[in-house]
Amino acid sequence: AVVEGVGDHGCEYMTRGTVVVLGGTGRNFAAGMSGGIAYVLDEDGQFASRVNVETVGLDPLQDSDLEIIERMVRKHFQYTRSRKAEEVLRKWDDVARRFVKVYPRDYKRAQSERIEAGSGNG
Repeated sequence: AVVEGVGDHGCEYMTRGTVVVLGGTGRNFAAGMSGGIAYVLDEDGQFASRVNVETVGLDPLQDSDLEIIERMVRKHFQYTRSRKAEEVLRKWDDVARRFVKVYPRDYKRAQSERIEAGSGNG
C-alpha cells in the first residue's frame, strides 16, 4: 500500500506486506508491528521520535529498498495521479535517501534464519 500520511498508531499490529508512507505520521507508529516492512518519507527529520521501537528497528536503506519504493510510488501515481507521488518522483534523487525503513526485529531475524537454512549454513 502507498499512503500519503497516517495519524497516530500507523501500521499498528501490521503482520505482513509493504507500506510506503509519503507524508507525515502521528505518534506510536508501528506499535506491535510483527511483520512486513514500512518505508516512511521522513520529511521533517522527526520520524524516529514518533516510532514505537519496542518491536521494530529503523534500518538503513539498501538499493533494493529504493527500487521497491520507487516502483510502488510510480504505480501509486499511475493509479491516482497523486500530486504528492508526482513530486516525490520528480525530486527522486533528493528525496530517496530520506525514506526510513521500519523493520520488525523478529521478522528480520526469521528472514535471516530462513536464508541461512536455505544456503546450508544453518
